[in-house]
Amino acid sequence: MAFSVVMPALEMAQETGKLIAWRKKEGDRVSKGEPLLDVETDKAIVEVEAPADGVLAGIQASEGADIPVGQTIAWIVAPGEQPPADGGPSSAAPTARAGSHARTEQSHAPAPNSSAPAQIPAAASGAKISPKARRLAKELGVDIPQVRGSGPGGEILASDIQAAAAATATPAGKALGKLEVPSSIGRIMAERTAQSWTTVPHFFVSRDIDATAINQYRERLSSTGNPAQSGSAKARITHTDLLVALVARVLLKHPRLNASWTVEGIRLHDHVNMGLAIAVEDGVVAAVIPNAHRATLSEIAERRGEIAERARAGKLRPADISDATFTISNLGMYHVDQFSAIITPPQAAILAVGSITDRVAVVDGKPAVRPMMTLTVSCDHRVADGARAALFLNDLAAAALEPAKILG
Repeated sequence: MAFSVVMPALEMAQETGKLIAWRKKEGDRVSKGEPLLDVETDKAIVEVEAPADGVLAGIQASEGADIPVGQTIAWIVAPGEQPPADGGPSSAAPTARAGSHARTEQSHAPAPNSSAPAQIPAAASGAKISPKARRLAKELGVDIPQVRGSGPGGEILASDIQAAAAATATPAGKALGKLEVPSSIGRIMAERTAQSWTTVPHFFVSRDIDATAINQYRERLSSTGNPAQSGSAKARITHTDLLVALVARVLLKHPRLNASWTVEGIRLHDHVNMGLAIAVEDGVVAAVIPNAHRATLSEIAERRGEIAERARAGKLRPADISDATFTISNLGMYHVDQFSAIITPPQAAILAVGSITDRVAVVDGKPAVRPMMTLTVSCDHRVADGARAALFLNDLAAAALEPAKILG
């Protein structure tokens, strides 16, 4: 039985994905769960797994192509079996989305929560154009019939629209500075942050906390280890790991900050999937530590190290970027004292973490030098108000004074 491999929907409202590379070639044997292809999404380059065992056949998409979500790009067949000739699944050929176990009845289904058409729409010039390219052309004011597509069969890609926009941006005979065309990740990051900033009612609450106990706890773990923590003894515990563990546990008492805004209403989560903002060459990606509220420090450190390494190598997996309920952005290692972060919808909040520096603080009514850290929580005012944000920071500050009590 043939299984169609389709461009997967790895994110909400995703319309297309860019095929970066095939890990297998036509005729290769593949095993379910092994890397099959790399796809560039709105957030990162994701490693997609094979959905079934068999032989890769009938490859219909070339590297570099922007492909609508749900479109068949190849088949996995039994040895000696031929892929369906019509290029689409039939009742005898179920569709398996790459990287998941789900099967759909049609390979050209649009992405969830997306109004994008299933097929690549034709441009006014007669050439095919991806939904992403059409949307970009509208944003940049590019006349589609004047664009020559570089994709398969002359398909107009997002990169073609960007090039056309760059070409018309410079008046004839006038020398301008160097134009840097952002990567797909950089451009989408710009679009997403602009959309969040203009549609989500942000407000910010800051709190200085004493990091003395956090420093001491981390030093104790580094020097002696902690037998109460499971996992690899080689995992190096960082301040970020400690914050992930503390914030996740405190969030359980503040469900409005561990929530999502949806068209149906406010969705409260009973688990904490912690997103971590990770700087990569092209921008920032948010990788996820699932169920951080019950993970040990060693487990958090191991997961953080793994996803950071994959993010910087451009090898994130679908599960690495999915289903975050809250995000932490830590710029302390860059010696930033304080900043405010932009919320990642549909999440209701994000925590910005500054560096730990010695400052004069009042201790028992007297001035004293203490290692202090500024935390700023950005909240969606549709979900949480200032009082809820303040109570969350109060509880987090209290937890930071007794990390051993909270984490064991």
